[in-house]
Amino acid sequence: MEQNKRTCLYDRHVAAGALISPFAGFDMPIQYEGIAEEHAAVRNDCGVFDVSHMGEVNISGPDALRYVNHIFTNDVAKAHDGQVLYGMMLNENGGTVDDLLVYRRAEDSFFLVINASNIEKDVAWIRKNAEGYDVEIDDLSDSLAELAVQGPQSETVLKEVLGINASELTFYTFKEELLDGAHILVSRTGYTGEDGFEIYAEPDVISSMWDALMESERCKPCGLGCRDTLRFEVGLPLYGDELADDITPVEAGLSMFVKLDKGDFIGRETVARQKEEGPTRKIVGLEVLDRAIPRHGYEVLDIEGNVVGSITTGYRGLSVDKSIAMAMVEAPFAKTGTELQVQIRRKRFPAVVTSKKFYKKSYKK
Repeated sequence: MEQNKRTCLYDRHVAAGALISPFAGFDMPIQYEGIAEEHAAVRNDCGVFDVSHMGEVNISGPDALRYVNHIFTNDVAKAHDGQVLYGMMLNENGGTVDDLLVYRRAEDSFFLVINASNIEKDVAWIRKNAEGYDVEIDDLSDSLAELAVQGPQSETVLKEVLGINASELTFYTFKEELLDGAHILVSRTGYTGEDGFEIYAEPDVISSMWDALMESERCKPCGLGCRDTLRFEVGLPLYGDELADDITPVEAGLSMFVKLDKGDFIGRETVARQKEEGPTRKIVGLEVLDRAIPRHGYEVLDIEGNVVGSITTGYRGLSVDKSIAMAMVEAPFAKTGTELQVQIRRKRFPAVVTSKKFYKKSYKK
């Protein structure tokens, strides 16, 4: 049996008493003190995540802009240097190969951040589709590590603890600089619904930063458990749940990140048709009118008991104290206010379609 990978901070997580569990081929910390406590730290103060399992790919060369636009749904030609774009890479059928962030370093250099579970698949797909383009593709996944510092106090923590002044960064922008002689990339995006930053650097640099942050009383270590509850409450998708090889961004409600006016790109035909005609199914928000908790894969039924969909993510919301979920349902049942049911073990519980944004985001504009 193949052993899971470990990030450069693995031994530190174990020493801190973190609950370690397999995730996307890595042994990762799921929680330290507890999911609820860590969730609250990010919402109210500052939490730090080891996200070194994420993949990074740099695409450079004379055709870099043209090639990235060929494989990416958003339009990097309209971005400025130092801007980050969210979007998807699609297969020929419009399904999602992955959702990702693209950092525009220059017209001939782009830094892609991809999901840990898809690194091998994504890199192979990127290389396969580069035929005929004058680009260089560098898989940096094993040579870079990453921290996410998230929460309303994150900007202060970066400056006071790490000596990084990121006050000039606005939402979805980044900068690169030398810190004590080490090259770092700092961005302001966040996957929690709160203001926050990502720091990319070599493993020894990230390890030193982690140690400094853990010595400070300004922030709390956080595991992937609360990362999921945080992203879910603000309606952000998780690949494998709300997006997949057989789920298009239009079905996932992410059409705003698909720019048809930029010209051709892989998967364009399907998503263009779905945008015009409307998809046959959609990801929606659900509130279960009970304390029972819906989980991934549970059936969603109409009021007559016919199966019309399934849960993609479900929790008892930690910030909203409601049983909430995202679900893929047939389009006729996707309208806000539609009454449905969720099969939870042997019982059916009433539910209503709502916005996927269960909790208000607090990003810095």
